[in-house]
Amino acid sequence: MNIVLVIMAVILGGLLAVQAAANLQLSKATASPLGASALQLSIGTVALAILGLFVGGFGGINALFSAPWWHLIGGFGSAIYITAGIILFPRLGALHAVGLFIAGQMLTSLLIDTFGWLGVAQEPFSPSALLGGLFVLGGAGLVVKSAKLPAQEAHNKNHLLLTLFAVLAGAALAAQGPINALLRHDVERGGGTIIVAALFSFALATVVMAASLALWQFITKSSKPKLPTSKMPFWGYIGGFVGATYVVAMPLLIPILGVASTVGLTVVGQQLASMAVDRWGLMRMVKRALTPMRVAGVVLLLTGVFLIQFI
Repeated sequence: MNIVLVIMAVILGGLLAVQAAANLQLSKATASPLGASALQLSIGTVALAILGLFVGGFGGINALFSAPWWHLIGGFGSAIYITAGIILFPRLGALHAVGLFIAGQMLTSLLIDTFGWLGVAQEPFSPSALLGGLFVLGGAGLVVKSAKLPAQEAHNKNHLLLTLFAVLAGAALAAQGPINALLRHDVERGGGTIIVAALFSFALATVVMAASLALWQFITKSSKPKLPTSKMPFWGYIGGFVGATYVVAMPLLIPILGVASTVGLTVVGQQLASMAVDRWGLMRMVKRALTPMRVAGVVLLLTGVFLIQFI
């Protein structure tokens, strides 16, 4: 197993935790979760377009017109996941939401690998993979259990819907990688690069979010999102760059490491980074003690990923 790719996947997961904190700042600054999502995705789209100018241009774009329609929808995963993070973090708490994201990610990725869905090579059934998956889900459960819900949400009748939304967002993120990997192959066969595929994915997500924002404003008659002021830290804008990095890297890692292994490694990175953010209150997040239950959950996650990846 290529240790460099393993480390890359863990770092990629750590960046997702950073992205979530940055997006929360952007949401507060714009006073609109959907507006923040649209702005963040726009930043990622522009970054990928600029990168494309320096890396082979935009050849192979014609391949998009002949690709199967479902190869083109990976961008929805980014839109759903980003919006879920912005909406759910203040309501469920970061730890609770991330634990539910993990459950959705791992369950979906294991199903994709086991049954060979979304063009992924079918992995033979392995008792160690099954055990590893149970360890990961158990670890995610402990992480969720260790997180205290904000008081206003503890008895919210919509809590079940929020929980289902979080699991769905994790599933969407897990499915995005293999779908974008298929789009990458479509574009490369047409003479293009992975940047073109990633750019299309992000551009689609941006259009979806902009349309959702416009529809929401029309239905609710809500005010337009505010422009961020100088009070927002400069790093509040980095979510788009992190998202662009994720969309480029996942289609490269999945064909080599497999969906479940790649997602599991990014989950480890997410948890390690979020533990550091919580422990020291980094990026304006609330300080949270590292409880024995949460540490045990992360240990279970690490054990599960090891069983899936190396046994």
